[in-house]
Amino acid sequence: MKRLKRKKFAKLYAPLEEELVAMARWTAKTGARVLVLFEGRDTAGKGGAIEAVRGPLNPRQCRTVALPKPSEREKSQWYFQRYVEHLPAAGEIVLFDRSWYNRAGVEKVMGYATGEQVNAFLAQVPRFEQLLVDDGILLFKYWLTTDQAQQEKRFAERLEDPLKRWKLSPIDLAAREKYDAYTLAREEMLKATHTDAAPWTLVDFNDQRRGRLTLIRDLLDRLPDTAVEPEALELAPLGHEPSVEGFTVLKPLKPYDPD
Repeated sequence: MKRLKRKKFAKLYAPLEEELVAMARWTAKTGARVLVLFEGRDTAGKGGAIEAVRGPLNPRQCRTVALPKPSEREKSQWYFQRYVEHLPAAGEIVLFDRSWYNRAGVEKVMGYATGEQVNAFLAQVPRFEQLLVDDGILLFKYWLTTDQAQQEKRFAERLEDPLKRWKLSPIDLAAREKYDAYTLAREEMLKATHTDAAPWTLVDFNDQRRGRLTLIRDLLDRLPDTAVEPEALELAPLGHEPSVEGFTVLKPLKPYDPD
């Protein structure tokens, strides 16, 4: 399948944006709680996928959670504790850029968690997610797949592009030699946590633009009917000549002029 061009992507994405806005309107109207987990390999395109979902939505309603490494205090807590405070309230959509599944992925492969900790996590997470679903949270779990050749290409782009350099860390470079180990860890994780209550969905992100469309289409199709008409509003005539800005204390900066 040919790689999707930018213009073609924009054309296909536009109607999905409208559906995302309608979904958000339905979420606010019904008080639904939507939780979406984005997992996958380094460079898979989690950030771009999240931005594609979040882009047309009200940031007060739809927020992204991307937690840093745990503090010493957080390390002493119940493993799921620091994630719980970020779960959605009524009418909210929360997108996790990586999640509690760090324990079954990077922490396992890179040796940040013991085998005992990983095994305990894999045993506990189905029960944890069952509680979330039983309480009414609409939980969606996506794993973004990427072949190593494509991953290597994106690593090189990040190294060469000063605007993307911040995305490349020593951990990313160390993980290059553990591609197959990540595959094994993912398969073990899927066996333990792909449940009827909280199933996983794998999305091919070798073509990131096509992957975004695939993921959004799947997410929208799995939500209930989100047809909620927008509130009727009328923009009445102003009734006078439009006013202009007036300044008595400070004046704006001069407009930018590169010449």
